[in-house]
Amino acid sequence: MQGKRADIGNYKIDRVLPNRFIEAVGPVVFLDHLLPLIEINIKQEWMGAHPHRGIATLTYILNGEAEHLDSRGHHAKVHSGGVQWMKAGNGIVHDESIHADPTTDTALIHSFQFWINLPAKNKAEDPFYLPVEKTDVPLKVFPNNSGWIKVVAGDFEDMRSEIPAYSKQFIYHLHLEGRQLFSLRTEPTMEYAAYLPLQSLVVNDNEYYMGDLLVFEQREGEIEIKNIGINPVDLIFFGGEKYMEPVVATGPFVMNTHHEISLAYNDYYEGKYGVIRYDK
Repeated sequence: MQGKRADIGNYKIDRVLPNRFIEAVGPVVFLDHLLPLIEINIKQEWMGAHPHRGIATLTYILNGEAEHLDSRGHHAKVHSGGVQWMKAGNGIVHDESIHADPTTDTALIHSFQFWINLPAKNKAEDPFYLPVEKTDVPLKVFPNNSGWIKVVAGDFEDMRSEIPAYSKQFIYHLHLEGRQLFSLRTEPTMEYAAYLPLQSLVVNDNEYYMGDLLVFEQREGEIEIKNIGINPVDLIFFGGEKYMEPVVATGPFVMNTHHEISLAYNDYYEGKYGVIRYDK
């Protein structure tokens, strides 16, 4: 299944999740793919301040320098290969921008943003922000340089991400060189999805293409990935334990009841989330 366009100004965005076929995979209720582009074409400084409540946002920056500001006073920049994680908790306003990474020799920008639904008890907690640079994201290189896997969130084998988790969840970035394969062992209690951001791949003996989102049956077994071409390819795996509480999502808020959604809007309009200071 394919996503839909949700561009913001000059930023070209593929909204992968939710879509008309599926609302969530594990605790992941939202996935935007900021398509690769050259920073010279970007005019705006910020994407626009907006509130969140009841979720954690995770931005994975493949290329670029991502800057974060929020109404709780957090401010940081994270570079290519790094991650920005923010627990919205009981309410926060944040803004982001992404530009060329001055630590590299490319003007390319490219990223993903996930929304991860929090358990009801954690939706009432205070917000928190965590920046993680590339050097602190766990990486396993496969034998003979056939590829690698990065643990953006969750754990894989003996590696564990620094990103906090309130339920069992994962986000992996798989990179395969030409003519290589990879198998991921699945658990029956987990939900699994894969997104092909730029290239085609063979998954469980079927070929899929750029922009395809694959959602797998919830059972024990293996997901087999084959790169049948000669050029490297990338794949984003994500999912986790099924979210068992009620879900009510409206705009930037994901809560458990319609009453909680009303409270989220009321608190925001009353200024209880605070304001961003852009003069930091």
